[in-house]
Amino acid sequence: MPHPVVTRFAPSPTGFLHIGGARTALFNWLYARKHGGRFLLRIEDTDRERSTQEAIDAIVDGLKWLGLDWDGDIVFQFSRAARHREVAEALLAKGRAYRCFATPQELEEMRETARAQKRPPRYDGRWRDRDPAEAPAGAPFVVRLKSPLDGETVIDDAVQGRVVFPNKDLDDFVMLRSDGAPTYMLAVVVDDHDMGVTQIVRGDDHLTNAARQTHIYEAMGWDIPAFAHIPLIHGPDGAKLSKRHGALGVDAYRAMGYLPAALRNYLVRLGWSQGDREFFSTQEMIEAFELSQVHRSPARFDYAKLENMNGHYLRDCDDAELLELLVATLPYLERGPALLAKLDEAGRARLAAALPGLKARAKTLNELVDGATFLFAERPLALDEKAAQILARGGRERLAALLPRLEALPKWTAASTEAAVKEASAELGAKLGDLAQPLRAALTGRAVSPGVFDVLAVLGREESLARLNDQLVSAPASSVA
Repeated sequence: MPHPVVTRFAPSPTGFLHIGGARTALFNWLYARKHGGRFLLRIEDTDRERSTQEAIDAIVDGLKWLGLDWDGDIVFQFSRAARHREVAEALLAKGRAYRCFATPQELEEMRETARAQKRPPRYDGRWRDRDPAEAPAGAPFVVRLKSPLDGETVIDDAVQGRVVFPNKDLDDFVMLRSDGAPTYMLAVVVDDHDMGVTQIVRGDDHLTNAARQTHIYEAMGWDIPAFAHIPLIHGPDGAKLSKRHGALGVDAYRAMGYLPAALRNYLVRLGWSQGDREFFSTQEMIEAFELSQVHRSPARFDYAKLENMNGHYLRDCDDAELLELLVATLPYLERGPALLAKLDEAGRARLAAALPGLKARAKTLNELVDGATFLFAERPLALDEKAAQILARGGRERLAALLPRLEALPKWTAASTEAAVKEASAELGAKLGDLAQPLRAALTGRAVSPGVFDVLAVLGREESLARLNDQLVSAPASSVA
């Protein structure tokens, strides 16, 4: 029987959850879910100086926000150091590893010689076959793997295809440092083996590591997992994604008002093809995902495309679901905390009523929040420059003619207010927009808003009439909202 599929995501907790790391996690998660397997999370916290609890929290929080749930408990690599050393000792006992007493000065000389000969720096194997008794008593040593010297190591990669590494180019790398601390190369292999990982999906910057790590698996007589090395994400200019291209951490995308489902959909399409199809539900992603369809060339991050996809998800989202998501995200948005403070029961109801009109015009939650500010604005409203111009150029006179008709309405709905404005515009011989524009400016303080009749309905009779009267009683100087 084939082994059940097990994948893993293994970030180093030295900062936020990188957007590239999020895509790697997503691919691992999709592969495991498609095959009814397990998706594991391992925190590679062996770099004690740079690993922080804050970074661990950010990674866990980012994965949860993206909806990538893992199976079982989180594994912390540092806590397994004794097990890593145990495997190094087993390799020493088998004669597949050796103690190397080369001094820092000797290693530097090797590097300088390699540089002078214009070849990659490699350890020259000087302690590979020497008796450790030749070393000075108490001299510090590292433990190196005794890698094969000839032949080749072949990685049959699900993304990169068949990749061949001449063994002469792969040196005897360090597994245990002189202080007994295991290196990344050893710890990863031991952890993947002990966790039962069957499929490794990671960035193609680890492709050479796959060849080196294969030598540890072979030396221990362990099954070698399948590999899939995915290209890194590049910026729009084709260079590796960096700070100069914009936000790198998943937390920043939440703060910019992107929906987790939209970011998930965008990331899965970044370097994975399904013809021209753009939009996938989570279940559709799981069913369609194949590592063989991941591109070999780097994907380019396109912020405009992400924003458009997010706008689609906003418009498509159920109103009740979107309200809950918005409220949960408000603490992270630029103007979110101010809005959150106003969401008592009445404020929440007003926001819920306005949501259909607000989401139709927004591409991000930040734009949605910006569009909602008129709902909670204090009277008299501050007008932006365009709204002030609309009211100053005959808008107030048209509002004065319209106001009695609105005040006389027995029923206050979007339909009844629209009918009243249409009647007034016909009576005045004006276009509908000539009345709707000053109405919008007086009600929202802006020249752009959701449909003005929806605005009237959401604000209600009392608030709407009060805002209109504010603009007729006094003509305040323009002030930017």
